[in-house]
Amino acid sequence: MNFTASSRQQQGTSASRRLRREAKVPGILYGNNKAAEMIALDHNELYYNLQKEKFHSSILTMTLDGVEQLVVLRAFQMHPYKNQVLHADFQRIDPNSTVTMRVPLHFFGGENSPAVRISKGFISHLVSFVELSCLPKDLPEYIDVDESGMTALDTLRVADLKLPVNVTAVNPEQTIATVTTISDEDAAAATGDAS
Repeated sequence: MNFTASSRQQQGTSASRRLRREAKVPGILYGNNKAAEMIALDHNELYYNLQKEKFHSSILTMTLDGVEQLVVLRAFQMHPYKNQVLHADFQRIDPNSTVTMRVPLHFFGGENSPAVRISKGFISHLVSFVELSCLPKDLPEYIDVDESGMTALDTLRVADLKLPVNVTAVNPEQTIATVTTISDEDAAAATGDAS
């Protein structure tokens, strides 16, 4: 994903307020053994980009004063009740160095699994993302999680996921999904309580 930014000289509360009145968002760009830079971003472009899942979990291309560089979004601040972005932090990325990023999980197939169809259970998703480590060029946009084979006794861990080549999980033992089943006695008790 590409977006643009410009350098800004002035900082402080009043300068930030002035920027926001001009439909700009103050931000900071840091990392990769270079000095931190104060930047300004177009509010509407940033606001709509923040609605996209991949803007939070991808290596981005920022064009800053005409020069492209690889960055990741590290933090942003929203107004408490307005649809307004107040500040954004970006980190420079070295294309030849390993990065650690939170990548979203896309669950599918659970409704057709033996856990749901046969055991009448339901699958609980304990996390919606996983931390992965890899070179920027290898970073996936998301990870598919196929739940179609889950049974009543299954627990799905990060280590069970099919990760792309050259991508490793930071915490392979982390549980991402479990199955909860209701026994016949519990179901009868629940029905009895309801009547």
